[in-house]
Amino acid sequence: MKQISLLAMILFAGNAMAQNGYWQQHVDYKMDVAMDVKAYQYKGTQELVYTNNSPDTLKKVFFHLYNNAFQPGSDMDARLQSIVDPDKRMVKSFKPEQNKKPESRISILKPNQIGYLNVTNFMQDGMAATTAVSGTILEVKLAKPLAPKGKTKFNLDFDGQVPEQIRRSGRNSAEGVALSMTQWYPKMAEYDFEGWHADPYIGREFHGVWGNFDVKITIDKKYILGGSGYLQNNNEIGYGYQDAGVEVKIPSKQKTLTWHFNAPNVHDFSWAADPEYIHDVYKGPNNVDLHFLYKDNKKIKENWKKMQPKTAELLAFFNENIGEYPYKQYSVIQGGDGGMEYAMCTLITGERSYGSLVGVTAHEMAHSWFQHILATNELKHGWMDEGFTSYISDLAMAKVLPNKEEKNPFESAYSNYFYLVQSGKEQPLSTHADRFEVNMAYSISSYSKGEIFLTQLGYIIGQENLKKTLKKFYNDFKFKHPTPNDFKRTAEKVSGMNLDWYLVDWTQTTNTIDYGVKEVRDQGAKTEVVLERLGKMPMPVDVMITYNDGSKELYYAPLRMMHGEKENEYPGVKRSIAKGWDWAYPTFKFTVERPLGQISKIEIDPENWMADTNKDNNVYPKPVPENGAKVKN
Repeated sequence: MKQISLLAMILFAGNAMAQNGYWQQHVDYKMDVAMDVKAYQYKGTQELVYTNNSPDTLKKVFFHLYNNAFQPGSDMDARLQSIVDPDKRMVKSFKPEQNKKPESRISILKPNQIGYLNVTNFMQDGMAATTAVSGTILEVKLAKPLAPKGKTKFNLDFDGQVPEQIRRSGRNSAEGVALSMTQWYPKMAEYDFEGWHADPYIGREFHGVWGNFDVKITIDKKYILGGSGYLQNNNEIGYGYQDAGVEVKIPSKQKTLTWHFNAPNVHDFSWAADPEYIHDVYKGPNNVDLHFLYKDNKKIKENWKKMQPKTAELLAFFNENIGEYPYKQYSVIQGGDGGMEYAMCTLITGERSYGSLVGVTAHEMAHSWFQHILATNELKHGWMDEGFTSYISDLAMAKVLPNKEEKNPFESAYSNYFYLVQSGKEQPLSTHADRFEVNMAYSISSYSKGEIFLTQLGYIIGQENLKKTLKKFYNDFKFKHPTPNDFKRTAEKVSGMNLDWYLVDWTQTTNTIDYGVKEVRDQGAKTEVVLERLGKMPMPVDVMITYNDGSKELYYAPLRMMHGEKENEYPGVKRSIAKGWDWAYPTFKFTVERPLGQISKIEIDPENWMADTNKDNNVYPKPVPENGAKVKN
């Protein structure tokens, strides 16, 4: 009943949004797959009911065939051989100091090691449709056009080969996991207000159509499975899935088992399998079953057992600070090649220290909100899912596994961003994920600069308003495909401020922030402070005055284009609001109603929330360098 109620709620919300001009496509999958664990090959049938909620008549559709990336000569292979800093997991040898080109692991795969996904017998409502394959994309010319608000049924056969584990998915991972089955089936491409998103798979993230999955997987009975969805035939399977008190007896002559999963209202379906998995279940908040599947390895058992209650704490933290997790299961599975989020589950490498294990689980679990419920387009706006996830998971880790030596949980994000700026390799956050010149720039931009987008937003609109914004964003856009502008508008509605300038400068340019104390003038009983803007990006400015007696006073200069002010976030500190500082003016001055001789320190942004690229000029008097020499102000 709970699953049905959830679906009804989602449909109601979708209808309400449609009335306001928003629409999104819908697809229901039925798949029946048989896996040959010796040949690493599988065959399946797929039935899809596709609903065209767009205002357009569709004459063709597109599918992703991700497995085809793992073939010599693919787009992914070519990119690995041309980029200067390839992912080390995906190249056999890499010695940049010797100016040697990396040898792509894909380029040397043999026919029985490659990945492939073939589609045959494609039918639309019983009529044959024309198909054409281009790399990882299948283009289908429909047998009949699909009108707005219309539905159509697709039936197809597919067969695939699981590639050697190179990136995220595949067989026989470095830790010995047999099958990491992610992006493994013919997957509908997204069609939205921007058109089709039929991007080739070069190695970045994904975008998918919301829908329901009914999946049957037949596999050697020795294998234990975990992944997306709810297991429908628990008492036929065993391995810790059966109901309490029920003994599962599998006939000795039976060689395979069929696992039947149902995943309601998701935009992906993934699974992993291994004959040596240990399967634990830990009850989390709101009666959510937390599943843990990991190799029967003495080296990792203790950490995997120990991190289970911490995973429940993480779930409670995200529920409280974003919104309630809407499903009744989440699985943490050893597999893949690092950590990657999927619908209702994650695949992570398991041979880690305890802290690393909890940390990667925190990050990937947070993706259940920022991508698998708030389904942004990761290829175009990777900073929204990775950056927002990094922000909330860093906060969560500070709560559930605090590092006593770490004063600011976001410190590494700022350090990474400053490194990127100094490298000269920065590109705007609006850059398509596949178009970054180097992997380093993509990673720091998406994770760290995306995280700072939120930390600085808290500085602009106030921390309480940031918390309210995250919750409202979740409530307004869950089970949808929000854009950067949707988040900006949410923050504007919560704060009452205009924030377009912030979204544009931080995500669509490489403008940097640099404010400084230019001059401090003694005016007898008063002091005049002159600030200067040296960077191209505008920001409101907090200036903290510390007096010789230890008392403090805050001067706040909002941007005029904000048309609003944040609350004073320093309890017990008097705040004066200066006249708004327009971006066009390079300098700004205000008067302190006390003589200069009573002032011990003047500091811009004392909490260091701004990603100011030169903090040396933020303080008066300037700090004394390590060699002891005084510096003129």
